[in-house]
Amino acid sequence: MLLAFDTASPQVTVALLDDLGDVVAETVSAETMRHGEQLAPLIERVLADAGATRLDVTAIAVGAGPGPFTGLRVGLVTARTLGFVLDVPVYGVCSLDALAVEAVDTGAVTTPFVVATDARRKEVYLATYDADGARLSGPAVDRPDAVATEAPVVGEGAVLYPLAFPQPVGPLRPSAGWLGRAVVEERVELLDPEPLYLRRPDAEVPGTPKRVS
Repeated sequence: MLLAFDTASPQVTVALLDDLGDVVAETVSAETMRHGEQLAPLIERVLADAGATRLDVTAIAVGAGPGPFTGLRVGLVTARTLGFVLDVPVYGVCSLDALAVEAVDTGAVTTPFVVATDARRKEVYLATYDADGARLSGPAVDRPDAVATEAPVVGEGAVLYPLAFPQPVGPLRPSAGWLGRAVVEERVELLDPEPLYLRRPDAEVPGTPKRVS
């Protein structure tokens, strides 16, 4: 079974899929943020809902972002740790790609489109896609007014910045179920489980103190 989860958005999403790629259990955190406190219990809940245990997991798929430093770190460290403990492969997936697959398969888009998510600091993470959901450019981070478009825009960025993205369409945030389907169906690029930060984290190691003269 494939265990999939994503922590690139304010909410944690977790799903378990069978060998055919069907979602057998899925959940989304009721609270935003607090990824470190919520991910492990949500994984256990999904396994319990499916009547499974960790030993039933044969692979792990994890959203690699782009997203905030803290949230991505929680998801990717958890994925790598579980992969090591269970001795199963771990696949990273661009979270924007998972949104694109869902948008295409649910009929939210039928033409080339953009995925834009909240990057904070009045910026968005974005990538462009063809009508079939294949990524054409990105991911990148930029100001909404610098990447404004009349094309359909999937993701929370369109809701936050309607002047730059006047054609918002769903979904808004990544779904672990769709991320897992994209991996099973080999419709996204499989990455190493490393974070797509796109910019330096806010928290940095202090540099060498200046000499006091």
